[in-house]
Amino acid sequence: MIAPVNLPSASPSATNRPPFDAHGRRLGIFVISYNAELLIQETLSRIPDDIWRAVEVVYVVDDCSTDETTRKALAYPDPYHKLKVFRNRTNRRYGGNQKFGYQYAIDHGLDAVVMLHGDGQYAPELLPDMFRPLIEQDADVVIGSRMINRRDALAGGMPKYKFVANIFLTGVENALSGMHMSEFHSGYRAYSTRFLRRIPLWSNSDEWHFDTHILFQAHEAGAKIVEFPIPTHYGEEVCNVNGISYGLNCLWSAFVYRLHRWHIIHLDRYDIVPRTPLDARKLSDPYSSHSLILRFLQSQSHLPLAGARVLDLGFGCAAIVSVLHDAGASIDGIDIDPSALEAARPLFAHTYQADLNDFASIPLQGPYDIILATDILQTLVAPADLLSRLKTQLRKCGLLIVSLPNIANIQPRLAHLFGNFNLHHRGILEQNALHFYTLKSMRSLVARAGWKIQDTEVTSVPLPLLVPALRRHWARPFLWLLRGLTRLMPGLFAFQGILYCTNPNEADLL
Repeated sequence: MIAPVNLPSASPSATNRPPFDAHGRRLGIFVISYNAELLIQETLSRIPDDIWRAVEVVYVVDDCSTDETTRKALAYPDPYHKLKVFRNRTNRRYGGNQKFGYQYAIDHGLDAVVMLHGDGQYAPELLPDMFRPLIEQDADVVIGSRMINRRDALAGGMPKYKFVANIFLTGVENALSGMHMSEFHSGYRAYSTRFLRRIPLWSNSDEWHFDTHILFQAHEAGAKIVEFPIPTHYGEEVCNVNGISYGLNCLWSAFVYRLHRWHIIHLDRYDIVPRTPLDARKLSDPYSSHSLILRFLQSQSHLPLAGARVLDLGFGCAAIVSVLHDAGASIDGIDIDPSALEAARPLFAHTYQADLNDFASIPLQGPYDIILATDILQTLVAPADLLSRLKTQLRKCGLLIVSLPNIANIQPRLAHLFGNFNLHHRGILEQNALHFYTLKSMRSLVARAGWKIQDTEVTSVPLPLLVPALRRHWARPFLWLLRGLTRLMPGLFAFQGILYCTNPNEADLL
């Protein structure tokens, strides 16, 4: 859940603000424009001088206006030579124009971008406040909100029907999404390109409710949203929004996002990898891979967990690692993602940011008693090669644990039957997977690398992870039934295969 942060109110006329400093960050201002010939030059002139000096580029994107917006923008005197003017060949609509603007920021290596409306509806004088949380990396998304101080919105000329509609729509969108925004409908927005790269930007609507989609994506991505109060201004600008259509689209978007969150439907625009890999929810399902692996480890009397040395490949066992850490094990971890390393560091004795495809170059401090290779081998170029090299890092009588998704599960079988092969950020059809395995072929993979399979297990479809209500006690009979079905027909119903492996070629070095 994202809790917006309210910054101090800023006044457009503030003159005691310290000089703006970008601190080496590459910043851009995206001036979104449509039929703004009367106001575009005034809007550009209101950008503070220190902002002009600090940003890398100010780019106007005219959405195929029917007036002279482009000509007026080109005629603006640009003393810093930072102004660029683009004109869409066709009208992309509000959302489509934003896609172009944000993609430009990504493609040109900017660190942060503010969207400023060319008609001056949102105060350019507040650009320092829009940029500052992004520069200081205190936020991924910054929203200038008119509704933090609601009375100011009416005093600034917001029509009463828009005021009431804004409150109603925002309330519904918050309730359905689990967010706590003061308003969803401000057009004064800033984003870090680090966040923009993580979301499927082009899957969003080309219409006005693009703004709703991207906020839901921020929520899904675990992004940090900062809101601060801005003055409301309604002047000579022309509103091009069909209010009824926009409101209905926002309500529908919130409703289907709720269905996506409940896993009743799947929407590709919200298929986003969460920021933190540390998730203990899998232990709430007694038949998840994490629960089964942990029970197996706790049953191995010859392998006490206190003092055991553990190597986790790819941070796929966050819940297990947490329990092992509490039991007194010393754990090392390898992952290529620096944000994953940062989040996981408190649980690990040593962490290595490295590519497992280049395992030989990682300066590990083995040997280890337990090696966890869960949900990682399918993403490697040569998994058999890694399996062979792992023998050099495992102590005599040590244990290698491998888990892999079962491509022959009923869900992908049905998808294939209807011609679908949609990849997702997690699950059996993971978008990073280079290989897919059945229960039989995953056993063959391990055996070909010279490992002896001591024991095997299969997991049920992780319904409690998808439907939180199934974690309650009343749902246990349903889970037992699902478990029985999985054990009866593992090839069809198993979600993952788990292999507990030992090295049969151990010998004493003389």
